[in-house]
Amino acid sequence: MTSNFSSTVAGLPRIGAKRELKFALEGYWDGSIEGRALAQTARQLVNTASDSVSGLDSVPFAGRSYYDAMLDTAAVLGVLPARFDEIADHENDGLPLWIDRYFAAARGTEKLPAQAMTKWFDTNYHYLVPELSADTRFVLNASSLLQDLHCQQVRGINARPVLVGPLTFLSLARTVDGSDPLDHLPTLFAVYERLLKSIDAEWVQLDEPALVADVAPEVLAQVRAGYGTLAARGGVFVNTYFGSGDQAVHTLAGIGLGAIGVDLVTHGVTELAAWKGEELLVAGIVDGRNIWRTDLCAALASLKRLAARGPIAVSTSCSLLHVPYSLDAENIDPEVREWLAFGSEKITEVKLLADALAGDIDAAAFDAASIAIASRRTSPRTKPTTQELPGRSRGSFDTRVALQEKALELPALPTTTIGSFPQTPSIRAARAQLRKGSITLEQYEAAMREEIDLVITKQEELGLDVLVHGEPERNDMVQYFSELLDGFLSTANGWVQSYGSRCVRPPVLFGNVSRPAPMTVKWFQYAQSLTQKHVKGMLTGPVTILAWSFVRDDQPLATTADQVALALRDEISDLIDAGAQIIQVDEPAIRELLPLRDVDKHAYLQWSVDAFRLATAGAPDDVQIHTHMCYSEFNEVISSVIALDADVTTIEAARSDMNVLSALKSSGFELGVGPGVWDIHSPRVPSAQEVSGLLDAALRSVSPRQLWVNPDCGLKTRGWPEVEAALKVLVSAAHQARAHLAASI
Repeated sequence: MTSNFSSTVAGLPRIGAKRELKFALEGYWDGSIEGRALAQTARQLVNTASDSVSGLDSVPFAGRSYYDAMLDTAAVLGVLPARFDEIADHENDGLPLWIDRYFAAARGTEKLPAQAMTKWFDTNYHYLVPELSADTRFVLNASSLLQDLHCQQVRGINARPVLVGPLTFLSLARTVDGSDPLDHLPTLFAVYERLLKSIDAEWVQLDEPALVADVAPEVLAQVRAGYGTLAARGGVFVNTYFGSGDQAVHTLAGIGLGAIGVDLVTHGVTELAAWKGEELLVAGIVDGRNIWRTDLCAALASLKRLAARGPIAVSTSCSLLHVPYSLDAENIDPEVREWLAFGSEKITEVKLLADALAGDIDAAAFDAASIAIASRRTSPRTKPTTQELPGRSRGSFDTRVALQEKALELPALPTTTIGSFPQTPSIRAARAQLRKGSITLEQYEAAMREEIDLVITKQEELGLDVLVHGEPERNDMVQYFSELLDGFLSTANGWVQSYGSRCVRPPVLFGNVSRPAPMTVKWFQYAQSLTQKHVKGMLTGPVTILAWSFVRDDQPLATTADQVALALRDEISDLIDAGAQIIQVDEPAIRELLPLRDVDKHAYLQWSVDAFRLATAGAPDDVQIHTHMCYSEFNEVISSVIALDADVTTIEAARSDMNVLSALKSSGFELGVGPGVWDIHSPRVPSAQEVSGLLDAALRSVSPRQLWVNPDCGLKTRGWPEVEAALKVLVSAAHQARAHLAASI
C-alpha cells in the first residue's frame, strides 16, 4: 500500500543556480563541448535539485530536461514532428537517442522550421507546442527517463517522477490537419497506463494545470474515466496549479487516486467541497510563482482547517521553476530582502509548515515571518497613493493616419525591426567591466555609442526604412527600465528559465513606481543624429513590465499598472520633445497574463488596455505609436489588440504561418500591422521564397496600406552574420512586393 507523504514541492528548476545547463547547451550547440559533457552537466543538476529538498519526504523528479517539459513529453510519447524523422537516432555519449530530433524540433535546422513556441498558461515560461494529426500514433520511449529515475533511487532519493498529464498535453497541442487534439484523449490515457506500469516508484505525479481552465463537461467526464483507470496502479498524484482547484477536485475526487494537488495561492484557499478526505490533498500553500515571504501563521491556520477534513501534505502552489534559486547570493536592500523568499527559502517554508502541522512549531521562524509581513504592510514605500489620472484617448485613427502619412513619408510596405540588435561579446564585456568598476560610466557610454554607430550604419546599408538604435545599453527589455524607476530592485543572480537556454532576471516590483529622470532620451537623440531616416523611440509597456517582474501582490495589478503607465507617459512626452516621430511601446505580455477562466478575462483585459492607453494617449496625432507582441495566441484577444489603439501592431507570426491574420481579417482590423516574416528564435536564415510566401499570405488578409514588414521579435540573441543575411532577404522581399503592387495599379 502507498504511504502518504507530508511535505514536498510541486517541481524544481533545472537550469542551475549559475545557469550551468544554459552554458552547457550553448557549448554543445556551437560544438565547443561534446554530448558527454552536456549529459554530465544535466545529470549533476538533477542530483543537486534532489539534494536541495532532502528535508522533505517526497522529491519531485522530472529527469534530465534539455529544453522544455512539453518537448520532453513529446519525445517520451514518440510524437516529435514528422518532418524531423529524416534525422536518424544515434548514440551520443549518454544523451537520449532522439536528442538531435529533439533539438531540431526546438530550434529548427537549416532547412526545416522549428515547432511553434508560446507561453505556458499565464506565465513567462515558454513551451514547444506539440504537433499532432488525426493519424498520430503514440510510441512510448521512456528508457532515458527510467534510467535517470534508477540513478536517483541508487542515490537513496525518494524520487517521484513528474510528467505532463494527458489532458494538459493535448489541450496545449496543435494539429496540422484541423482535427481536434482532444480526440486522442482516450488513446493517450491508455498509453499513460502502459507508461505508469513501467515506472518503478511509489508515487508518480501527473501535472494537469489545464484542469483549472474552462473544460467542457464531456471532456471532464473522459478525464475522470481515464484517471479512474490510471488510479488502479496506486500512488497516482494528479497536480493542478495556476488557478482554483475546485473543478479538478470535483472531477477527480472519489475515483481511487492517491493524491490531488491544488493551488491555494492564486485564487486563495477555496472550499474544495468535493474533497471528502479519501485522497491525500497536496496543499499548494507556499507561492511557487512569486517571491514574497509566506505568512506562516495564516498559512498554518488554513492548513489546519483542511487537515480537519482529511490527510494533507504541504507543498508549493506550482513548480519552483518560476522563481530564483536562493536569496543567499543577493546583496539587496535590507528592508525589502526581509519581505522575500526565493526557491530555497520556500522549501524551508514548506518544511516549517509541515512540521508545525505535525505539532512541532518553530516559534522563532514563525515570529520572524510575522515581523516581516507587518514590516511590508506598514512601510512608507508600499503606502497606497492617489492622484487624478489624465485621459486615455487620442484622436480618431483616420485623423491620425492622414497626419502620420504626411509627417513620415514612408514607402508602401515599410521595413523595420522590432528594436534590439545582437548583444555581442563586446557589449556584454563592457557591461561586465562597468559592474566591476574597471571602466567608468563615461567609458561605458562611449562604447555603447560606438555600437549605435554600427547598428545605424548597418541598417542604412541594408536599406531598412525605419531604424532603431539597437538597444546595446539594455541588459533586458524590462530590467533596464526597472533599474531607472523607483519602486523596483534588481537581483544579481535571480535567474529563471524563460525557454531552452534563455534565462532572465525578473526585477522585484516592491513599492510605488515613479520616474525620477528620462530613461531613453539620450540614446534616441544620439541615434537620430546619425541618420535622416526616422528612428523609433523604444519602450516596454506597463503590462509587460508587470508580467516580467515579480510584482507586488498587496494592491490590485491595475493600480500598479497605472503607476508604471504614468512613468512611461512622461518618457513618451520627453521623446517627442526630443524629435521622435515614431515610438514603440512593446506589450508582448498582454495575452500572456490573460486569466485562464472566461469569467475573469473581461476585467483583466479592461485594465490592461486602459494602462497601455494611459501611457500612450499623451502623444499628438501626428506621432505614430507602435506596439509589439510575441509568443502568444492572439486570436481570442483581437478585440483588445484593436482597443489598444496603437497605430501599428507588430506580431509574431512566422512560426504559425500567418494564422493570426485570419482573425485580423474577420475582425475588420484597420490599424497598421506588421506580422513577422522571419522567425528569429530559430538559428536559421529564411529563404527568399519563405519570406515572399509569408508576405503574400499577409497581403491576402490586410491591405497594403496597413502592412509593415519586420521580423517576429528583437534580434539580441542572434549573431550579426545571420542578422545581416536574413534582413537582406526581408528587404529584398519587401521591394519585390512593392514592385508587384505598383505594377498592379
